[in-house]
Amino acid sequence: MIAIAAPKSSLQNRVEGFALTAIFQGFPTFAAAALLLKLSHHPIAGGAVLFVVAASIFHGLLTPWLAPKFPKFFRNSYEPLFFDASLSFSDKLAQWRAQPTVSLQLVTNVMMLSVLAVASGR
Repeated sequence: MIAIAAPKSSLQNRVEGFALTAIFQGFPTFAAAALLLKLSHHPIAGGAVLFVVAASIFHGLLTPWLAPKFPKFFRNSYEPLFFDASLSFSDKLAQWRAQPTVSLQLVTNVMMLSVLAVASGR
């Protein structure tokens, strides 16, 4: 028996794209910024968790709107694949991870966050 996938609503596709953008592109950037501020002894109003979560949410909401208008400025923080309605959530992740630059980006983020966490815990 052949199963036919139900078409995905545009709202569901936008929510998936927002979530993937906020989690995989916004969160590491703002977590690193919070660690840098902590390392330089600058307090963050509301706390680091609030800062990282709020900034990631704003990044996830604004980037899909601004990136097509200003592709030069958003080439490293916007992934059009996250908003492809023909792909399932897991397919979006699988195809994104298969790109050669993504593995470099993920390893760089892990190393940067590790170094900053060790330095801020001294």
